[in-house]
Amino acid sequence: MNGEVETRVRKYLERDKNGLRKELLRVLLEEKKFTTAEIHKMLTEKGYSISPRGVSAMVGLISARLGILKTELGEKNRYYLKSEYADLVRRIIEEFE
Repeated sequence: MNGEVETRVRKYLERDKNGLRKELLRVLLEEKKFTTAEIHKMLTEKGYSISPRGVSAMVGLISARLGILKTELGEKNRYYLKSEYADLVRRIIEEFE
């Protein structure tokens, strides 16, 4: 199972043209729960040009395709990295530095 997730995360980062995907995963590694608005703010502060809707799409894709995010439902959904994937994601990000 983990090998499958590892393959998907690697493929996701191989298509990372400008570092945005890697940065988004780095944000999620902070072991906090974020709304898409908070993620958008952090990414734009780091100089990435992306719309709030674009952030929602990326988070949705990571959640659905990679299967490494959990969603805490509420008035505003909060997303966070499943703890069992933190080391794996950290290791793969380092390889892509």
